[in-house]
Amino acid sequence: MVWFTHFGEQFLGRLDPKTGGVSHYPLPVIKPGFPAGTLDLETDRTGNLWIAMMYQAGVARFDKKTETFQTWPVPKEWQSDATQQAFLTPTASEVDGKVWVKNSDRAQILRLDPATGKWENFGSFKDPITDRTIVSYGIPADKDNNLYLLDFSSSTIGKLDAKTGKLTTYRGSIPNSRPRRGRIDAENRLWFAEYGGNAVGMLDPTTGKVAEWVLPTPWAQPYDVVADKNGEAWTGSMLSDRVSRLDPKTGEFVEYLLPRKTNIRRVFVDNSTTPVTFWTGNNHGASIVKVEPLD
Repeated sequence: MVWFTHFGEQFLGRLDPKTGGVSHYPLPVIKPGFPAGTLDLETDRTGNLWIAMMYQAGVARFDKKTETFQTWPVPKEWQSDATQQAFLTPTASEVDGKVWVKNSDRAQILRLDPATGKWENFGSFKDPITDRTIVSYGIPADKDNNLYLLDFSSSTIGKLDAKTGKLTTYRGSIPNSRPRRGRIDAENRLWFAEYGGNAVGMLDPTTGKVAEWVLPTPWAQPYDVVADKNGEAWTGSMLSDRVSRLDPKTGEFVEYLLPRKTNIRRVFVDNSTTPVTFWTGNNHGASIVKVEPLD
């Protein structure tokens, strides 16, 4: 099944690729009078779906077996009219039972313990070199549930230690590369899109070095990156209607021109097929796209 969020509506969606049938699950409203709609959709290791509820000021978990939601609103004393939960990261929550959540208002990093309902507020972080606030966009977590902050306002990658709260920063060579979204691969390396650098980036935490590969099509503006089971990395363009596939060993890209205008943001790979299958949503086209390589 393919699961997706509605950017401007209060629903979780499900697509059955075999039949083309679409189901919708209404999300609870937890902040009446504020805009509806959701953004980030992630899974934990048990298969539950987690949803960032944007201006509804909280997060939701969907149990696929019971088809029910549980929600956790941000504490009211922390909220303002601008409180926004755009991103969350439950992908390594089995390590310590904690789910990372971003509050776009004031660039805050929050952490939720779903078992107790207790929230922690780590506040915002400053880049030690520029002394500017790190405006994190994507917040992927590594296998130990340490958190990466992808600073969309610079070229900085921050790594927040889950146990100590200490922040370490890294940078690639492309100035103002504007890291956006990314994922952790099987080797615990961070793959991420450099929206301003028109490139795919990879941070190896063992060496602290960032490798970068510039896309062959100018102004592709990649939004997200995911590595597949073969070690290749996939991204998509927000502007050029292309899906790009990188072989890091050779530095070569294969690009797939889509048949219609497609605003690509999140990208996904189904590793259960041979060859792998690429999936994305057309954010401005109310559709889901599947790309099947021929090799």
